[in-house]
Amino acid sequence: MKFKTGIGQDSHRFLAPDTSKPCVIGGVIFHDLPGFHANSDGDVVFHSICNALTSLTGTLILGGLADELCINNGITDSAVYLQEGLKTLGDLKISHVALAIEGKRPKLHEHLEEMRESVAEIMGLEIDQIGITATSGEGLTDVGCGDGLSCTAILSAFTE
Repeated sequence: MKFKTGIGQDSHRFLAPDTSKPCVIGGVIFHDLPGFHANSDGDVVFHSICNALTSLTGTLILGGLADELCINNGITDSAVYLQEGLKTLGDLKISHVALAIEGKRPKLHEHLEEMRESVAEIMGLEIDQIGITATSGEGLTDVGCGDGLSCTAILSAFTE
């Protein structure tokens, strides 16, 4: 067996409060927040996983595959980017996804299970293969002050 680890990070600022773009985090829509400043839906969870996939495979997903889908086909759903990114794994199999989300808002505690289910479904994994932590950031950074959200993803993978 061969083991590999991929790490990825992403962050986006919130748009102005009067914006109609939905806020999507881990595939879950948060109706009480404006969306993110991004060409896509700006889902920092899915984007950080895409960047971790790039770390594993060397294939540029955000800035590569995702940009092509967005520019050429008008696709702004980050779940589609993640699904396309998963196709780059080849014989690698994901064994675990660890996600660390930082931001003052929204309060994510009551949504973590729904987010785990969403990530597991899209990635074809069991829910116990997805771990998510959330922290407010204690006002130390822009995301900790409520200006946006940040996520770091670590993917564990293996080949048989």
